[in-house]
Amino acid sequence: MSEGVLSDYIIDWREFFCGWGAAIINVTLTYPINKLIFRQILHGTQIIPAFLQLKNEGFYYLYRGILPPMCQKTLSMSLMFGIYEEVRRPLVQLGFNPYTAKTIGALTSGTTEAILMPFERVQTILADSKHHIEYKNTIHVFKELKKYGIREYYRGLVPILLRNGPSNVGFFIIREEFQSRFPKYENHLLRTSCEFICGAMIGVVLSTVFYPLNVLKIHMQTKVGGKFDNPFKVLVEIYKERGGKIRYLYYGVQMNYTRAFISWGIMNTAYEHIKNFVY
Repeated sequence: MSEGVLSDYIIDWREFFCGWGAAIINVTLTYPINKLIFRQILHGTQIIPAFLQLKNEGFYYLYRGILPPMCQKTLSMSLMFGIYEEVRRPLVQLGFNPYTAKTIGALTSGTTEAILMPFERVQTILADSKHHIEYKNTIHVFKELKKYGIREYYRGLVPILLRNGPSNVGFFIIREEFQSRFPKYENHLLRTSCEFICGAMIGVVLSTVFYPLNVLKIHMQTKVGGKFDNPFKVLVEIYKERGGKIRYLYYGVQMNYTRAFISWGIMNTAYEHIKNFVY
């Protein structure tokens, strides 16, 4: 890195903060929908049986497991936006092609987010009804997993890596292309609506494309202890268990892209509003 670039390079905490704040708003509003999707993925059921299952369990269990995603998502979104910009910016200053810089920045941020995988692992266990009696809360799960070694916290790492990096590339590039081509409205309501639609549509596309990886990740992470199965082998087993049809791997995808529409719409809108405030 040249002396001029080094002298101009200062870590900007504001991007980290914007991502963190947007995640808090996002997780709080969308957790029940996310849990409904989880049950569909895990049990391969339609939306009505999954909804009735959650209803019968009651409100207490509805928000059971929210602490891990709250911790994971706030840190994850902070890293996603912060590291992306901290990697992209110096690469552009060094003369890299803007799209190359964006791709490297997005892949780096997505891979770095995988450090927070233990939170996602604990959330999966707490959301699975078969573990309701065995595990009491977030802290209890963390303590119990410790018995199996550090690797147990990272069970299901491969599908997460395959999901995070490429989906971040898609998000940042599509988002910036959308913003550069869409009219800049002065009206606050119109501008907010555009921000929501931008995030929502990107979320729908990316969440649908990478949905089978989430199915694979959940099935790998509901297992506690024992050997670590080959991801491809697990995916084939799920495929066979669900009747040997690709479309059965997409159980819950309707609720998933509905959740993604709301979640990423909220996240993008919240991020832009917080960004306008802190800048």
